[in-house]
Amino acid sequence: MDLGTAERAALVALLRQPGLSWSEVAHDVQEAGSALTVLDRVAGQADTLFADVRSVEPLLAAAAAELAGWQAEGITVRAFYDDDYPAQLRDIREMPPLLFTRGDLRPEPRAIAVVGSREASHRGVEIARSVATSLANQGVTVVSGLARGIDTAAHQAALDVGGRTVAVIGTGIRRCYPADNQQLQESIAEHGLVVSQFWPDATPTKQSFPMRNAVMSGYAAATVVVEAGDRSGARIQARLALQHGRPVVLTAQVMQHEWARAFAGRPGVHVAHSTVELLEVVDGILRRMPTTADLEGFPEFVNL
Repeated sequence: MDLGTAERAALVALLRQPGLSWSEVAHDVQEAGSALTVLDRVAGQADTLFADVRSVEPLLAAAAAELAGWQAEGITVRAFYDDDYPAQLRDIREMPPLLFTRGDLRPEPRAIAVVGSREASHRGVEIARSVATSLANQGVTVVSGLARGIDTAAHQAALDVGGRTVAVIGTGIRRCYPADNQQLQESIAEHGLVVSQFWPDATPTKQSFPMRNAVMSGYAAATVVVEAGDRSGARIQARLALQHGRPVVLTAQVMQHEWARAFAGRPGVHVAHSTVELLEVVDGILRRMPTTADLEGFPEFVNL
């Protein structure tokens, strides 16, 4: 196999080992500059699961076979050191070592997340559709999490006007959650991009959705929270977005919750009391966003 494939296979082999933290693996590979080097080092340690260095070869072969199988299914696998790995994700603490994607993976310097409650109100759905339609018509990528309610409305609105949308999902890329969004997920893969940080067959868990929110926040240059209760994943994403240095836009619907009122005074948080005002705020953020494809994160945007 070529060096690029061997490096990616080594990273898969490392991440497959029980007891090895994905974040620690990414750190070790980053420090060493090579997944093969780290795999050789780990395999050569007597107190690990590996008996000796000879065990590296079957690990690499098994990982390479997995990669080939995923590729045959149309699943693209990108490691964090690959040139086409989303640059903005390298700036966040929760950076996934691997991304599994279906669709068109491309630089996204102008991408905004539109998120909110699964149990969305009729008004919330209207706002999500209006914002997503406006963004898509401006050539802005609409990012969301493929959940019921606000997420579904945002994705579908972008597709309806021929815009680009990216779904960051909380399961493996071979799965769909909720199941009734299967056709929507396939449409996004055909016309946009579906992204997962989990093994392709991974089922949804309580931990996977907050992890998804972290990646969605990092992927987007800003987050619009349409509706979100006290225990909503969108609330988690708002907090993470500020930690990542991304602006957050809150609607009047969100401001009925104490958490949103507490957020409202923080730098980088904008409150919009109408759809028109929300779109004006988003437009202002967009005007200040870099348009270059080689953007490496958006830390300065927190002050917009």
